[in-house]
Amino acid sequence: MTDTPTVALLGTGTMGLGMARNIAAAGLPLRVWNRSTEKAEPLADVAKVASTPAEAVDGADIVVTMLFDGDSVAETMGLARDALRAGAVWVQSTTVGVEAADRLAGLAVDLGVEYVDAPVLGTKKPAEDGALVVLASGPDSTRGTVEPLFEAIGSRTIWVGEAGAGSRLKLAANAWVFAVVEGVAESLTLTRELGLDPALFLEAVRGGALDAPYVQLKGSAMLADDVAPAFGLANALKDAELIVAAAEGAGVDLALMPGIRAHFARAVDDGHGELDMSATYRSH
Repeated sequence: MTDTPTVALLGTGTMGLGMARNIAAAGLPLRVWNRSTEKAEPLADVAKVASTPAEAVDGADIVVTMLFDGDSVAETMGLARDALRAGAVWVQSTTVGVEAADRLAGLAVDLGVEYVDAPVLGTKKPAEDGALVVLASGPDSTRGTVEPLFEAIGSRTIWVGEAGAGSRLKLAANAWVFAVVEGVAESLTLTRELGLDPALFLEAVRGGALDAPYVQLKGSAMLADDVAPAFGLANALKDAELIVAAAEGAGVDLALMPGIRAHFARAVDDGHGELDMSATYRSH
């Protein structure tokens, strides 16, 4: 492999699009593929847009998957099977949960590639800014190969153990994200239904120990009905279901997440799945 690895990015949706531009800006040769080709075409000025996963990964040193769930990742890598370079590093960044992360590690062995489980913390804006936090897990031998990629897409990388540890930590982090989002939605709703301007809640906590940038960001978006997707609600529901399943598998009794999952599901059923997860407020 050369000192400048060639990267294939499979999945150029909300997160993948920004990641791709930062990979290209770092000078890494890039091929991209997306199931809906029109979502990859805006990258034609910085990357080779492939028509199939196999075309994208042919000769690539690093293959990044940023798709929807474990099944879509497995299917896509299956389509790429015959074109994968022996010994290439597969960086799996989709949030897939515990069971699928382990299943995909087994698939990597079958495919003859190294497997780095590396979900990221951050939404659309951090992806565009190259400010994601990479939760990397996998063989130490892969670090030199993937370092240029992680430097391109992230503000920092945390190596957290053997492959699969990154996906486990991502679920814990997302549990906190969802608790904040749904907590803000409920406090705004309660303020409103008690006969007050819901903006008073955000003003009351502003700048104090109970505040956080995300509280004001998502709370203000809810009140303005600004629901352009940074983290899609359907995706959040999928992740909430993964968190509940992981907790059940670990014998942990979660108090908040089952209710959050139910509220996200209600909002998706109300037709808000393609909007940002802050659209949960619409269904309160």
